[in-house]
Amino acid sequence: MRARGLRAVLPVWLAFAAMGAATGLAHAAEHVTLRNGFEIDCARREPVDGDRIRLFLLPSTGDKVAAGSATPDASYIDVAANAVLQVEAFPDPLPPAEMAKPAARTSAELTSSEMHVMLARAGEQHHIDEDLLASVVKAESGGHVFAVSRTGAQGLMQLMPGTAAQMGVADAFRPEQNIAGGTAYLDQLLVRYHDNATLALAAYNAGPGAVDKYHGVPPFRETRAYVARVIREFNRRKQQAASLDRTALARTQVAGLN
Repeated sequence: MRARGLRAVLPVWLAFAAMGAATGLAHAAEHVTLRNGFEIDCARREPVDGDRIRLFLLPSTGDKVAAGSATPDASYIDVAANAVLQVEAFPDPLPPAEMAKPAARTSAELTSSEMHVMLARAGEQHHIDEDLLASVVKAESGGHVFAVSRTGAQGLMQLMPGTAAQMGVADAFRPEQNIAGGTAYLDQLLVRYHDNATLALAAYNAGPGAVDKYHGVPPFRETRAYVARVIREFNRRKQQAASLDRTALARTQVAGLN
């Protein structure tokens, strides 16, 4: 099976390690433009060594982290120190994009096992990495089956009624239908943007018309924060999986010595 979503996102993640940022310590929220065209709002920057800078990403919805304060380890990206085009400082921390709020009906939320099965099935059908789908679900709805946004997007992957109808989703609050429809839509966007996950995610949030109009990620603060949040969560999941694999390997090696 082609793990297309993984192949599409990893270059973005790895590219951060080869990009640059201006040196020095920043204590205000900043908008950073990288040489590859990617733009990101971060809480602050800190030097790691002579060649790398650490960009602390703005917190997700519900996090109580102010610019200039400590953030969780999963909320930063280390970059090289030679490829930032521009840094714009903001006087106050930027608010993260608003996440959809769960509606009153919350008695039928999915367990983690149920979510895993549905995402794995949809990912296998469309050749998209399950962790990418899970990251989209977290950013869109926080995993709430009955989430509804202020604009009327519904369910786990926050489908607008028109999009849901186009994807054959009869009831956006049925998890299996919502995930199937959202994954199919993301698949269409990945095809449209030649497996460029950054553009596909931007289009998922702001619409393909906006991406096409600006020939890249639209200059919308919410969209930029959304793309960064999904990639951050994807990276966190991959880092966690790698850590678990290393732990399991070490235990196996120790057991073999006994």
